[in-house]
Amino acid sequence: MAPEEVAAFVRVLEVKDGASAAHTWRVVLYTRALAERLGVDHATIQRLTLAAALHDIGKIDIPDGILLKPGRLTDEEFTIMRTHAGLGHERLLRMGEDDPAMLNLVRHHHERMDGTGYPDGLKGDAIPRGARFFSVVDTFDALTSVRPYRWEIGPEAAARAIEELERHAGTWYAPDAVKAFSDLYHTGELDWIREYANDRCELPPYDGAAPDPISPRR
Repeated sequence: MAPEEVAAFVRVLEVKDGASAAHTWRVVLYTRALAERLGVDHATIQRLTLAAALHDIGKIDIPDGILLKPGRLTDEEFTIMRTHAGLGHERLLRMGEDDPAMLNLVRHHHERMDGTGYPDGLKGDAIPRGARFFSVVDTFDALTSVRPYRWEIGPEAAARAIEELERHAGTWYAPDAVKAFSDLYHTGELDWIREYANDRCELPPYDGAAPDPISPRR
């Protein structure tokens, strides 16, 4: 999928869920930073950042009453919310998308190493590598950004998020991805992303580009 097509879908999701703009910027930047730390080649990084931008495309099809609910979801509502990974994958297939990096990340970013994730309950190395690593990024951002049911952000929330990732390394999250992301966090290389691209900032709509994490746009 071309960057301009990715940008168009991100704008659709932003209209449906206004909190998605900053979240999209952050996960794209975190994904690029993590991939660079792991020595991933430039072409693959570009593909992964586009996939990261579309990881929640399936939420377009989630009812507003559930997606925007100002409180924790009921079990029934959470079951519906969990369908977004499969819905996003199906939407991409209907559009003719055939890039495994894109398809796998969108479908499998909520899988867990012990097989308790969704939508397919994949376990360990059966989870595509990009999705395994992105789940660390997505979880960190979810735990450090404003949500309808949580307002905690800042250094304390970030420290707790890293502790959560490290506590579940090997059970929910890929240990090598947690280690690399934790190293980035402890050296301060993620601070500008968390502090600048947060839910209190007015950000431009995602334009399909992959900003350089060492040269933030201000």
